Amino acid sequence: MKRKQRTEILIQDGGSLAEELASTITANYNYLEIIKPQYGMTMIKMRETAKKSLFYLGEVLITESKVEIEQTIGIGIVIGMEKELAKHLAIIDAAYRADLPETKDWDTQLIEKGKQITAQRAKEQAELFRSKVNFETMEV
Repeated sequence: MKRKQRTEILIQDGGSLAEELASTITANYNYLEIIKPQYGMTMIKMRETAKKSLFYLGEVLITESKVEIEQTIGIGIVIGMEKELAKHLAIIDAAYRADLPETKDWDTQLIEKGKQITAQRAKEQAELFRSKVNFETMEV
């Protein structure tokens, strides 16, 4: 599983799975916080559709963290004020990059959680479409 997909699932889950996975690593390995969770700002890039040119939409508040496990650095960045989630993401990233044995079973958990998130979104979208108003024009 790619890093981007893994991170999206862990963030969309709300942090419970990230906390669970990070706790399995912290129980078995020592970790060093290189950068404790801290707030920052970053620019958001967007692509203008007509000209296909990039521009900066604006700034967004982020929380970032950096940890080291087994001489491997992991980074966690999340939008908003989420110190614990950023730290958990950094620990999980370092565990994957260090190829720790615990990470072998995580892909199946992440894929299953991704399916649950997709199903939940589909259900919410179906509910929105049911309440959609259909405006028809009258013919004279």
